[in-house]
Amino acid sequence: MEKKWAGTTYGNSWMHKWLIKLLKYIDNRILYVFVAVFVIPVCLVINPSCGITYRYFRRHHRYGRLKSAWKTYINHCLFGQVVIDKFAMYAGKHFDITVEGREYYNELAKREEGFIQLSSHVGNYEIAGYSLVADTKKFNALVFFGEKASVMQNRMKLFSRTNINMIPIRPDMGHLFDIVEALDRGETVSIPADRVFGSQKKMTKTFLNGQADFPNGPFSVATMHALDVITVHVMKTAWNSYKIIVTPLPYNKQASRRQQMEELSNRYVQELERIVRLYPTQWYNYFEFWHTQA
Repeated sequence: MEKKWAGTTYGNSWMHKWLIKLLKYIDNRILYVFVAVFVIPVCLVINPSCGITYRYFRRHHRYGRLKSAWKTYINHCLFGQVVIDKFAMYAGKHFDITVEGREYYNELAKREEGFIQLSSHVGNYEIAGYSLVADTKKFNALVFFGEKASVMQNRMKLFSRTNINMIPIRPDMGHLFDIVEALDRGETVSIPADRVFGSQKKMTKTFLNGQADFPNGPFSVATMHALDVITVHVMKTAWNSYKIIVTPLPYNKQASRRQQMEELSNRYVQELERIVRLYPTQWYNYFEFWHTQA
């Protein structure tokens, strides 16, 4: 099956503006309940993500049928919650955030050299941009070119108060030049590493009891410049709290380029699997991610 993902936040600009205004006055949990009771059941009936997620739990976590069905519902409810939380941030609300591994991030941020921060489509990564970024080093986030204008405008509004710049992923691959220039200036670049986008160069890895494709690009950029690499995952731990997990990904910078890419990508996949096993219901890749069984 062809792997497709929309890459945009559901809804139009009017809906987004209405949601932001609403969240200025009501508790997030009211919308959590509304979404769980009225929206998610409909989505599970009409959206193919239901079957995709069910197979994710059944095949890759080896859950039974009933548990897989229940976890599918919980997964969609949590996804609804992180979307609501994102708009709650646009509305000016704050969350309780703890950071595991902040010392790694702070150490890299103090250096003159740039570094790579790899992300994944688990948890609520966008919150990291508002709470983890240091003032000592500019942070460049690679974002989907086709995202809704209302979402991009709100991101820019929040980012204007921070040391963050957005690099849109462009069809002509022009974002690669922006990435290289940012790294040459000694800045941080955040790149999603669990989806093949832009360039179709990829590598196949064993991941969660199956074979899946990961993009070459993030690992190629890092090893080309012999840069330090970390992963950052932002996991929802309660209705009003998140945990940011920062993990360094060391690799042998003296090895051949191919060996460096292999070692770095393996470390990334291992860390992603560790996080997904800890938080299985916060995996939000709603397309056919795996292509064969291990």
